[in-house]
Order: sequence, then structure tokens, then C-alpha cells
Amino acid sequence: MITGEQVEKYIREDLDSEPKHDCHDLAAAINDVSYEVDYDSYEIMQLLLENRPIDGLHTHSYGFHTANGRSIIEGIQNKYYEYNEY
Repeated sequence: MITGEQVEKYIREDLDSEPKHDCHDLAAAINDVSYEVDYDSYEIMQLLLENRPIDGLHTHSYGFHTANGRSIIEGIQNKYYEYNEY
């Protein structure tokens, strides 16, 4: 599981950026999808935030998202917006 603080720290320090979204809601969405696909939440976060491929989930082919990669990213986005409504 990843926390909102870890997501915020990753965005600020590793990506040298300012968070534009609620990091706690983003962490919750990442954790939900991570649980659904039974994969490490940290790597799922890296897929979303910096488009880093996950070979074990076959998220990319020739540098482009596969259907599975798109599905994971869209799942996180949908869950994020569900959490962020409230």
C-alpha cells in the first residue's frame, strides 16, 4: 500500500514537480487498482505518473500502451474521480 504522503514526496522529489491532484485520493485509487490487478502499488504509481512500463503486466509494447496498460491507467483515473467527488 502506498500513502498520500509517499505519492506527494515522489512527485516533488523524484519528478521535481508540484502535485496538481489530491495525493491522498490518488494513493487510494492506486491502491485499489493495485489490489485488483494483484501488483505492487509503487510500480502502478510509476506507470501512472511517469509512464514507466511494467513488464510483468505487459503495459507497453514498442513504447506504446497496450490494452492492459490503458485499462490500468483508466481504472486509476476513474477511481480517483470517484474519490475526489466528495
